[in-house]
Amino acid sequence: QVQLVESGGASVQPGGSLRLSCAASGLRVDHYAMSWFRQAPGKEREGIACVGSSNGITTYADSVKGRFTISRDDARNTVYLQMSSLKPEDTGVYYCAAYLGCNWSGFGTWGRGTQVTVSS
Repeated sequence: QVQLVESGGASVQPGGSLRLSCAASGLRVDHYAMSWFRQAPGKEREGIACVGSSNGITTYADSVKGRFTISRDDARNTVYLQMSSLKPEDTGVYYCAAYLGCNWSGFGTWGRGTQVTVSS
């Protein structure tokens, strides 16, 4: 059974940091373009970070570039999202997803999400 399980979401103050984890089972994270998406209240889901399967190249949305880092631990079959300098607009549900490429075309496998709230 293919499954992605996110964890690490929490409530933090602006300027704080969090690390999200995405544990995969039934698929190998180094065989897919692993990505993080988020959905803020009242907004559409947006892709914010991706790490390519073969080359490990990372790409980021402009809204998180320089503050968030996606990484992959092949031995643990887990993907991480290190978030720093958090802002209230980073609040939302964060999802991990596996696609064949960072263009996110075709069928993707998704986790259920983890809540991140940035508030003073």
